[in-house]
Amino acid sequence: MDARLDLLGSPVAAKALKYLISANKAVVDSTLPAATRELVKIRASQINGCGFCTDMHTKDAAHAGETQTRLNLIAAWREARVFTEAERAALELAEQGTRIADAAGGVTEEAWANAAEHYDEDQLAALVSLIAVINAFNRVNVIVQQPAGDYRPGQFG
Repeated sequence: MDARLDLLGSPVAAKALKYLISANKAVVDSTLPAATRELVKIRASQINGCGFCTDMHTKDAAHAGETQTRLNLIAAWREARVFTEAERAALELAEQGTRIADAAGGVTEEAWANAAEHYDEDQLAALVSLIAVINAFNRVNVIVQQPAGDYRPGQFG
């Protein structure tokens, strides 16, 4: 299966993706823990059915030292004992922020307050930005049916 559109071969798509990558760089440069960033990206990608992003971020997380047990349990994080309370708060915020159209009112006060207990203002800003950016990447890849399975850690520099 081939993608519907060559994102990197299209000048318009490549330019738009450049800005998404730049926004992601601000998150990477923040103090939000790297493991939390990967968990959030994986969970949003699972929810959105983005095989390409799920493949990429699980491989990147494993390459960075994430355990297979934690990777296997991201979709069932509520029942799993392998995530910290801070990670759980980030995953809840990611789920609610990703499923924003499914819930009247968007993210609950409880989810926000729980995240605010574990992350400072800059980290919350990074977390919110990350949720927005990964959802944008997911949507681009799902719309063009970007194939999954061939990603190699570090492939995009």
